[in-house]
Amino acid sequence: MKSVLVTGASRGIGAECARAFLAAGWRVGLLARGADGLRDAAGGHGNAVVLPCDVTDPTAVEAAFDRFVQEAGRLDVLFNNAGSFGRAALIDEVAIDDWRALVDVNLNGMFFCARAAFARMRRQAPQGGRIINNGSISAHAPRPESVGYTTTKHAITGLTKQVSLDGRPYDIACGQIDIGNARTDLLEAVIASNPGAAPPTMDVAQVGAAVVHMAELPPEANIQFMTLMATKMPYIGRG
Repeated sequence: MKSVLVTGASRGIGAECARAFLAAGWRVGLLARGADGLRDAAGGHGNAVVLPCDVTDPTAVEAAFDRFVQEAGRLDVLFNNAGSFGRAALIDEVAIDDWRALVDVNLNGMFFCARAAFARMRRQAPQGGRIINNGSISAHAPRPESVGYTTTKHAITGLTKQVSLDGRPYDIACGQIDIGNARTDLLEAVIASNPGAAPPTMDVAQVGAAVVHMAELPPEANIQFMTLMATKMPYIGRG
């Protein structure tokens, strides 16, 4: 049975992807801070491993990855998803503590998890695996007043390229999915608060299907970058 660890798995895209992997017959580690949310996402599935963990704590990350590998036998795929948008603000209105907290989750947390996955994939037998980073369309075109999120997502693109390059000798593939306007609870709340300006959206289940597709490619194939977005988002074109 193939194994995957999903970070940020207690809600939104992470929970949807964890459920999609479970439905596809994978052994799934669900990692996030909130144990209750993880248990809800796992739904009592026999192939689910609930891993409460703060991705900003490298010691806790290492322990969670060790526990999952002990239960699953190996780590085939990491969906490196945990992240936060932060408070919308102009750069001079962003509190320094808020900036540091966002960087800690969106960049340091993803680095810690990629590092932990890479180490185990490099040393397991047979060697290798796949890391899929959740980037964002903000890695290409920012939203207004999102300097922290945009900056960290650009950094994740660099992380993806570096891990992809350094993983080649060890049969570790690394790719990235950039998602735009999937309907999660967070986006639904935004829409509800601005009913007259609802953006084009897509079913979040499409994200789960896409990530499973990326994960199930044979070792000799890799989707380096995938952009999955609501068809009518104003991402392509100019004002």
